[in-house]
Amino acid sequence: MTDYTEEQRNELEAIESIYPDSFTVLSEDPTSFTITVTSDAGENDETVEVTLKFTYVEKYPDEPPLWEVQYQENMEDADKEDILALLRQQAEENLGMVMIFTLVTAVQEKLNEIIDQIKSRREEEKRRKEREAEEAEKREFQGTVVTIESFLSWKAQFERDMMELKRKKQKEEEQAGKNKLTGKQLFERDHNLDTSDIQFLEDAGNSVEVDESLFQDLDDLDLDEDDPDFDPLDLGSDED
Repeated sequence: MTDYTEEQRNELEAIESIYPDSFTVLSEDPTSFTITVTSDAGENDETVEVTLKFTYVEKYPDEPPLWEVQYQENMEDADKEDILALLRQQAEENLGMVMIFTLVTAVQEKLNEIIDQIKSRREEEKRRKEREAEEAEKREFQGTVVTIESFLSWKAQFERDMMELKRKKQKEEEQAGKNKLTGKQLFERDHNLDTSDIQFLEDAGNSVEVDESLFQDLDDLDLDEDDPDFDPLDLGSDED
């Protein structure tokens, strides 16, 4: 008959000696403890860390222990799920043997893979941004490549725009022609024009002054108004 308690106690002592700085006992009945696993240092000394909690069941190691991820650092949820799947796989493969060291070692290797993946993702992201920057610079330098389809599309749009501008201009000219008044219309609009002369005379008091000196020498002239050759405009020419 297997003495499960003895096997569990012996493994616990071995685990404590292997992981003295990261091993912590939580309870003795049932036996429960945590082990903190850290990856190797990655870029800029960055690490990935996880704290695993194990609990012995009565018939361990013939039955797998219970486990859970109690704490994680620099890990995504997908990485956590990968670790849990790895623990299930390793436990099934090692039933009947004490397995905590094997499980922790497998998780350690997985964390190293994760830190390498983080580095690779960052390098790929950096290369992607560089490619995008180069492509943007090329597009800016080369401009838009003109194809037959793009030219015909531009031409059709250009002609539509020109027709629209032409219609607007024609409409504006027609509107301007409707608003422009003829001379007759302007006269008819100003009702004061037909009475402006009469109003002027009324304002002057119906009196118009005449300079009589302009006509004082007319009496001295021998005018024969019956003469068919008489022209009043010729009077001023004799004085020259």
